Amino acid sequence: MRIPIDRQSDTPLYRQIEKFLREGILSGNLAPDTRLPATRKLARDLGVNRITVGNAYAELEADGLICSQVGSGTYVLPPWQIQPAPGAEAVGPWPLWQQDLRRRGDTSKRDLILKLLSESQHPDPISFAGGVSDPQRFPVDEFRKVIQNVMRRDGITALEYGEVRGYAPLRGTIAHILASQGVQISPDNILITAGSQQAISLVTQFLLKQGDVILVESPTYSDALGLFADLGLKIIGIPVDEDGMQVEQLEGLLLQHHPKLIYTIPNFQNPSGTCMSGQRRRRLISLADRHNVPILEDDYVGDLRYEGRAQPALKALDPGGRVIYISTFSKMLMPGLRVGFLAAEGPVYDSLANFKSFNDLTTSNLIQRALEDFVTVGRYQAHLRRSCQVFRKRRDAMMSAIHDYMPRDTQVFAPQGGLFAWLRLPDNISCDKLFPYAVEEGVSFSPGTFFFPEGSSNENFMRLNFSKQTPEKIQEGMMRLRKAIDHMAPWAG
Repeated sequence: MRIPIDRQSDTPLYRQIEKFLREGILSGNLAPDTRLPATRKLARDLGVNRITVGNAYAELEADGLICSQVGSGTYVLPPWQIQPAPGAEAVGPWPLWQQDLRRRGDTSKRDLILKLLSESQHPDPISFAGGVSDPQRFPVDEFRKVIQNVMRRDGITALEYGEVRGYAPLRGTIAHILASQGVQISPDNILITAGSQQAISLVTQFLLKQGDVILVESPTYSDALGLFADLGLKIIGIPVDEDGMQVEQLEGLLLQHHPKLIYTIPNFQNPSGTCMSGQRRRRLISLADRHNVPILEDDYVGDLRYEGRAQPALKALDPGGRVIYISTFSKMLMPGLRVGFLAAEGPVYDSLANFKSFNDLTTSNLIQRALEDFVTVGRYQAHLRRSCQVFRKRRDAMMSAIHDYMPRDTQVFAPQGGLFAWLRLPDNISCDKLFPYAVEEGVSFSPGTFFFPEGSSNENFMRLNFSKQTPEKIQEGMMRLRKAIDHMAPWAG
């Protein structure tokens, strides 16, 4: 056993040995029933007197951390027998660089919400939180068969690293899908990523540095905001209305802040569910081109439309090299697949591919091959059509329940597609304060403050994921939510 001891320290050697072993036991690194070295052996290994080791063991045994068995040895006691000395700490002070990280990562609102959910005692909780569709609809059995077929067909090849840019047949299939949506892109300009989150991370880390300005919709995708903040970017929000980003405000912000990137979700925006109008899309492309600012287009569920006329992707309007397009299969299939992609032309594509290779070498070769088989034979399109039919009914059930149970003056926009309903409750209701009451009633949601740049005060917004629950569960969940509102703010009306 290697125990660091400092012979120049004023702390006695036996205390140094005791402290090291105590920390290991209390942290769990020295598991219960671990046999400690004999005093003679440990003394020889450390170059100290046997009595020194004996004194360290005696202190630990006196505190109930270890026990000696005659003829057998000295063992760490199980945790229920451990009685730490009063005031003893499991570990000493962290080094300064660790303390700085702890100050930077204070307990967040999300941590508190996760704690509330984990402590909930409700026997039948209903969740309108989360960012994926109904897990009960994931095509698990079909995908299992596809993986088995791929393993039989490709064998060990499927378990190798594969291409950095991604499995070529899958990139070709994605190019065909995008072409059907009006985006003409070569398979050689598609990069497979570990979900759209990695695509966002690659683009922002490569194109921006700490202190650079990024323009985002306000509200927008919460995990993108978290990433941008952790990268030290200056985040400037552009308001959203029923026609998406208010592009009319964009030029003034471009002139004032000189951003290095515009991040937008033009289709079924997360969290608001709005779609950017065609006129605004064209103006956005024009302004970004004029001011030499790249656009990162996040099209996470653009093909999940229930009604209304489809608008062209920004990438479809791109004259070339202005827009980096990202999307994912995670939302509609299974989040654990972690397969997304980005489409880009010009030098930035090769640079992003190289940058990805330095991050994770490549995305899972086996999963890419299985996904390509699944999509090619039409299972994905069939799954998408069925999901649209189911989720439209759930969207309608959510809109009806909001009308029936939410307070007067609640504002909601009925989305034409996607996964979310975005509510604005009366100004006297804070969704942050409402959340614990809701969890107690057995229902959860995503507080709106997650989705605004830091410093914004928008506590009366909430996002509800209607795709995860049946119409019956939606009805019950909204009744519970109203009970929570009445408990917190009975005057809400």
